[in-house]
Amino acid sequence: MKLISVLSLVLPLLAQEPAALLEKKTLARIEAIDNGLDGVLGVAAIDLKTGRTFSYHGDLVTTQASLIKVPILAAAFQAVHAGTLQLDRKFALTEKDKAGGSGTLDAKLGKEPLELTFRELLTLMIRDSDNTATNKVISLVTKERVNALMVQLKLPNTRLRRIMMDSDAAKREDENTSTPLEMARLVEMIYNGKLVSPEACQAMIAMLKLVKADFRAALPPAVVPASKTGSVPGVHTEAGIVYLEGRPYVLSIMSSLLAGESNPIRDVVEAVNAHFARLAQSNRYGHRVSDPLY
Repeated sequence: MKLISVLSLVLPLLAQEPAALLEKKTLARIEAIDNGLDGVLGVAAIDLKTGRTFSYHGDLVTTQASLIKVPILAAAFQAVHAGTLQLDRKFALTEKDKAGGSGTLDAKLGKEPLELTFRELLTLMIRDSDNTATNKVISLVTKERVNALMVQLKLPNTRLRRIMMDSDAAKREDENTSTPLEMARLVEMIYNGKLVSPEACQAMIAMLKLVKADFRAALPPAVVPASKTGSVPGVHTEAGIVYLEGRPYVLSIMSSLLAGESNPIRDVVEAVNAHFARLAQSNRYGHRVSDPLY
């Protein structure tokens, strides 16, 4: 009788729900993508319905490329909230401010000053990944403020160490870094309205929804992402919110030490979205309630 009583207590603890087993298969799919990749891969996903997180090499510390612009954006809105910067304040840029690389602002700059509001600079930084706009924002917000915010948020590997297009700094390994898990947590804070203020988070999300990159290309047309991408030789990154109906989630993907034109982001997006789409269609016990009963 005692043995039966003990088993009755232990067996429920050993039970596994379908979602946990599906998660293992999704991680196996991600591992298969990594095994076929000439480089390294890190992924983190957060189920925004349950808060559950799963990751594959989620602590990979790597160059962020333009994905570091999300922490810069957060610090910019913190400065606005504190009153040290105003979204409608105008700043003058000339050809001396040209940074090169991605973006469209350089073509508009000449000897005569071009005035842009802080809001316009932030939008160019996120939507167009404009490096000239980004460097202007960094000069206004400061690296120190960005990094202080990351310390406050307990994201120890997320650091802004250089401006955009500074190849000498990159050769010194003064890189802008983060991990899949840390960037996922930062994006989750924005989704939940817990970074700076709910209004600031909504403004940040609106800007991130303007980005058209690998997330948007890999997702079904009806699924809207709010993300930021980054790319430099050997690195592809992207992180953001995926507004999947019934099962929104955060996804953060970082690939590094890549050979040639390798880019695993779209393959990972497809695997992870299939995971959450299955959960969105099913109840806790695996019944696909999106289909009619027979």
